[in-house]
Amino acid sequence: MSRDQRTFRCGRCRLDVSTDAPGTRHRNHCPNCLWSRHLDVAPGDRSARCAGSMEPIAVSAREDGEWALVHRCAGCAAVRVNRIAGDDNPLRLMQVAVRPLAHPPFPVEWLAG
Repeated sequence: MSRDQRTFRCGRCRLDVSTDAPGTRHRNHCPNCLWSRHLDVAPGDRSARCAGSMEPIAVSAREDGEWALVHRCAGCAAVRVNRIAGDDNPLRLMQVAVRPLAHPPFPVEWLAG
């Protein structure tokens, strides 16, 4: 795929990504590694000055059951929530979702009662 205004190259895994994505109008994250770039203040406006890499740190389930990715900017620490897209890597989504269970903020032994 040739790169133009309808594509971007992921700064993390270097995949050429189409901005057209099933389930969202403003794709701003890579469907492969789920990393993003801090580009928007409001969805689609591309007016953020930071342009830092945004790490996928969590998954949030909305009231209707739809999942959203939570990203934290490595440059300015801003946190943003973005809809997942229909072609996002399901294994990577699950890895992000279970991270808090795999690395709890307390010793697991505390749960034994």
